[in-house]
Amino acid sequence: MTERAQIESEGPEPGASVGPAPAGTAIDAGAELDPVHPVRPPAPRFKPAGLTTAEVAERVARGAVNDVPVRSSRSTADIVRANVFTRFNAIIGVLWVVMFFVAPIQDSLFGFVIIANTGIGIIQEMRAKKTLDSLAVIGEAKPSVRRDGRTAEISTSEIVLDDVIELGPGDKVVVDGLVGEADGLEIDESLLTGEADPVLKKPGDPVMSGSFVVAGGGAFTATKVGREAYAAQLAEEASRFTLVHSELRSGISTILKYVTWMMIPTSIGLIISQLIVKDNNLKDAIARTVGGIVPMIPEGLVLLTSVAFAIGVIRLGRKQCLVQELPAIEGLARVDVVCLDKTGTLTEGGMDVTECRPLGGADAAYVKKVLGALGESDPRPNASLQAIIDAYPDSAEWRCTESLPFSSARKYSGASFSEGDGENNTWLLGAPDVLLPAGDPALEEINELNEQGLRVLLLGRAARELDDPAVATGVKPTALIVLEQRLRPDAADTLRYFEDQDVKAKVISGDNAVSVGAVAGKLGLPGAENTVDARKLPTDQGAMAEALDRNAVFGRVTPQQKRDMVAALQSRGHTVAMTGDGVNDVLALKDADIGVSMGSGSEATRAVAQIVLLNNSFSTLPSVVAEGRRVIGNITRVATLFLTKTVYSVLLAVLVVCSQVEYPFLPRHLTLLSTLTIGIPAFFLALAPNKERAKPHFVKRVMRYAIPGGVIAAVACFVTYVIARHHYTGPDALKAETSAATLALFLTSMWVLAIIARPYTWWRVGLVGAMGGAFLIVLVVPWLQDFFQLKLEGAAMPWTAVGIAAVAAVLIEFTFRWVNRKFPA
Repeated sequence: MTERAQIESEGPEPGASVGPAPAGTAIDAGAELDPVHPVRPPAPRFKPAGLTTAEVAERVARGAVNDVPVRSSRSTADIVRANVFTRFNAIIGVLWVVMFFVAPIQDSLFGFVIIANTGIGIIQEMRAKKTLDSLAVIGEAKPSVRRDGRTAEISTSEIVLDDVIELGPGDKVVVDGLVGEADGLEIDESLLTGEADPVLKKPGDPVMSGSFVVAGGGAFTATKVGREAYAAQLAEEASRFTLVHSELRSGISTILKYVTWMMIPTSIGLIISQLIVKDNNLKDAIARTVGGIVPMIPEGLVLLTSVAFAIGVIRLGRKQCLVQELPAIEGLARVDVVCLDKTGTLTEGGMDVTECRPLGGADAAYVKKVLGALGESDPRPNASLQAIIDAYPDSAEWRCTESLPFSSARKYSGASFSEGDGENNTWLLGAPDVLLPAGDPALEEINELNEQGLRVLLLGRAARELDDPAVATGVKPTALIVLEQRLRPDAADTLRYFEDQDVKAKVISGDNAVSVGAVAGKLGLPGAENTVDARKLPTDQGAMAEALDRNAVFGRVTPQQKRDMVAALQSRGHTVAMTGDGVNDVLALKDADIGVSMGSGSEATRAVAQIVLLNNSFSTLPSVVAEGRRVIGNITRVATLFLTKTVYSVLLAVLVVCSQVEYPFLPRHLTLLSTLTIGIPAFFLALAPNKERAKPHFVKRVMRYAIPGGVIAAVACFVTYVIARHHYTGPDALKAETSAATLALFLTSMWVLAIIARPYTWWRVGLVGAMGGAFLIVLVVPWLQDFFQLKLEGAAMPWTAVGIAAVAAVLIEFTFRWVNRKFPA
């Protein structure tokens, strides 16, 4: 095919293609900018060949480089700071220093535990950072830049001022610039302006970083790079690994806020009680006061949440899944509706032409020439056109005078040709039900093919000029091109997984509804036989939501409709995940609770998605769902353990203050109890498999168990302590009283652990048994008795403590069951 005709000097007609501007021609900069665009700088001369190596080196030397640091994760300093400098670490650190001066090393063990836990948190997040950073390099955008007359893909950080950057469908504009070449170039600026309609760009028009190409192609000159670019800060912020904005973490923060307020008056009362009311040894009084304050702090809960999330990132990273925002793991665990784009998700990207059917007596050889010419006219073909190019290579020496790239909004592409024999024809290639009027005889034949799951395109001769807005009116059908889509081998199993997990799958596609339904039916999707043409859907949000709840397969969905469908589902209280790989999915991905993009998808979809499947495998999605459910379900479980300890610690301190007695425990006792009934078990339980769908109201679900459990444990412990005070006499009475109270509190806490560990498996039973065995060893080994100052005296009081703990365990069991019935969450 000969080169395309150059644009006339007076400028392009609306909708027409635009060839390269002649070398050395200055781009007109006089056009007025819209409100989002700043004042345009003097326009640079567009150089079609791009910069030379020397010019690039000169710009690098003076710092005119796109050096915005796009980070996929927090820096090492941020990770260390976040894990070390916490409110509770500060409180514990002060108490730890105090204990060094007033008590033996045994009473400072809680400080060493915090150091170990913080170290684990830092190490795990560093591992997660390493995983994310390596994956981010794989998924990084690689714009095509012209230098020395050649085009090469480079990293966005290597772009320099005045570089010539090529654009095609799905490409994201990575720096600000001015258009130098445009071939039906349509750019979506919705991420910047909120305006969903694409903007047709011509030479001299500005392009802004953060926008993306929806149709056509072209090239632009970079006028602003680095932090000067309009969306540079937004891009940096959006791609940063974050631990905030999740219900789980905000719920924990709420709990910790109230815990802090409870701690302040309780701690003051405990200090007064131990230092003034009781005439004790000063050092012993301080030690017992610290022993009462330390267990009120659920410091391990925040740490364990970070560790669980970090390990989740590492596990998913091994499966080539890039989590761009950490709460996405949590969000996908809460999803109850997943919207799937057929092309690229249920089917593989490639297609094969199975048949070409001429219509109306058209010559088959001529039709193939037209198809070859259409393929050659588009420098960036989509999957359908690529299959046609592969099947019918260009063999005609025709001149393309005008072209119209494919747009998901139009559902067709086109081109005008001078065919060399004096004939000038305009051809359209696209969706038959868009190009043909209702009732056309050819549609019956097309429906039969669609019902077999085949994709059909219509080739038609246009009766109007290509730049006519009504060019699709009056098209003469010339041929049907039948394409077969390649189903993903893992798609059926993935859909079955969602069905088993009570997650509703909705197939939403721009393709013909019957064809989409046939593909979904082959994959075994429930409700695939009832397909809906989205053009007949109501525009009212409530009515649309009702239609979406009733049906599972939708065809001929426009990009704006996809966005409306997501909003309609959300209006019904659904948590919606949206998958996609094309630019037509961007708006819906952006609005969905969780956006999932394929790694081979367009830059625009990868930029707005929270999760990117770098291996393009739809079968990875169940792993992400399962990982989210594991994290959320397990953190909810172990949070009950931590907060039960906080509740019984606060209440025990209040009871001690009100009854004016010595606090029964030293820090060493509660360190032992916390380690065996919470710390070690929580770590294993937080990493266990858990397939239960995450439920909302985290704070309510945790506190409805933690409050009654903590109250019963505190009362059981205090009753045992009071009885022991009347039972034992003599100089070592306090040690014996503490031992009895410790036994009662341990056994009661162990029952809470036993409930949380359900349903039982061999390792869960072993975990609970091992913790009980470890405590028994402390009670019987002489040097451990001395180390922890625990020794059970006589038989009556220890068995009394066991009896009280047994009653408390029964109360906890019945209370938890009653709460579960009375206050379901």
